[in-house]
Amino acid sequence: MNNNQKSIYSALAANLLIALTKFIAGSFTNSSSMISEGIHSTVDTANQLLILYGIKRSKKAPDQSHPFGYGKELYFWSFIVSILIFGLGGALSIYQGVAHMMEPEIMKDPFWNYIVLVLSLIFEGTSFIIAVRAFNQTRNGMRWWDAIVKSKDPSSFLVVFEDGAAVAGLIIVMILMWFSHSLQIPELDGLASVIVGLLLVFVSFILARESRSLLMGEGIASETRDKITRLAEKDAAVVKVKNILSTYQSPEEVILMLIIDLEEHLDTEEITEATQRIRTDIKNEFKFVRFVIIQPE
Repeated sequence: MNNNQKSIYSALAANLLIALTKFIAGSFTNSSSMISEGIHSTVDTANQLLILYGIKRSKKAPDQSHPFGYGKELYFWSFIVSILIFGLGGALSIYQGVAHMMEPEIMKDPFWNYIVLVLSLIFEGTSFIIAVRAFNQTRNGMRWWDAIVKSKDPSSFLVVFEDGAAVAGLIIVMILMWFSHSLQIPELDGLASVIVGLLLVFVSFILARESRSLLMGEGIASETRDKITRLAEKDAAVVKVKNILSTYQSPEEVILMLIIDLEEHLDTEEITEATQRIRTDIKNEFKFVRFVIIQPE
C-alpha cells in the first residue's frame, strides 16, 4: 500500500466515525450547520470509497478490449467524485443553509455540537496531516499549486483538499455557531452552512478541472518532451525528432509516439536496430513510459 492509499484509508476511517455523530447532534439541537457537516462527512466517505475503487480498477491488466490497460478508470472516478462534492456536498449544504436562514429555528443547547465538532476537528486534523505528508513526498520540491497542476494522480491531492476543506469548515461552523447561540441570531447557523457549501463547490471545481484534463488525454510536460528529444537525437541514426505525441493512461503509464528523421543511407535492418535502441533508452530513462511507438521518416 502506497502513501496515497494510506491517506485515503485514514480519511475514510475519520469520516465514517464522525458522520453519524454529526447527524445525531444536529437533529437534537436543530443546527443546520451540523446537518450540513454531516452531509459533508458522508459525501467524503463515499468519495474515498470511489477513489479506492478507481485505484483498484486502474490496476487491471490489459486485455483485447483495452490493449493499453484500464489506467484511465482512476481519472473517471475522480471526475465522478468532483460531481458528488459539487452536487451532494456543496449544493445540498447551500440549500440547507439558505432554507435555515429563510425560516430560522432557535438552536437548542449546542453543548453536544461542540463536543462533536472538537472530536471531528481532531480526527479530520490528523487525517489532514497524514495526507499533507503523503503529498509532500510526491512534490519533489515544487510549490504546492505547481505540484497539483503537474500531478497525474488525483488521489494524491484529493484527500488534501477534502480534509483541508473539512478542517476549514469545522472552524467556520464552530465560530458562527457560537455567535448564533450567544447572540440569539439563528440565521448565522444557516450562514455557516452556506459558507461550507461554497467551500465544497470550490474544491469540486479544482478536482473536476484536473480530472477533465487527464481524461481528455493530457500529455507529458514540455521539459520531459525536451529531455526525450535530446535523448533520441543522441543516437547516431537520428537526424532530428520532428514531433512527440503522448498521453497519460494512468499516473504511472504513458503512451509515447515519436516521429523522427533518420539518416537516408540506412537500410531496413539498421532502421529496425535504431528504433529499438531509442525505445530501450527512453524506457530505461523514463520508467513511467509504458509504450513507445516510433515512426521513422
